Amino acid sequence: MAKKIEVKDHNSIEETGADNYSAEKLWGKITRYSKTAGISVIEKVLWLYYAAQRPVTPAWAKAVIYSAIAYFILPIDAIPDFIPVTGFSDDLITLSAAVTTIAVYIDDSVKAQTKEKLKKWFGKTN
Repeated sequence: MAKKIEVKDHNSIEETGADNYSAEKLWGKITRYSKTAGISVIEKVLWLYYAAQRPVTPAWAKAVIYSAIAYFILPIDAIPDFIPVTGFSDDLITLSAAVTTIAVYIDDSVKAQTKEKLKKWFGKTN
């Protein structure tokens, strides 16, 4: 049975009966795993995060975004993140599905913010 997700604001979501997921937890996970997860995973996380910050992004899209980000943050998932090579493959699939679902809200400003952050973390990017 799926858990109900409530979007509280752009910094947190609440899964009924579970802990809150915050922007701080997201940044912490990215800080710890950005090199391991790789640029492709982190790019999708950032697209979703920055799209959620846009006032024009509707609540249903934010629920999709925060659900995918929550899956990324959770320490327990289908394929544990510490497994070399495949550890983040389930996260990538989840994030890609969310990106596809809310793609219309990933505009040029979201992509520019993401590119700037990726350049800061990974150096030169395409």
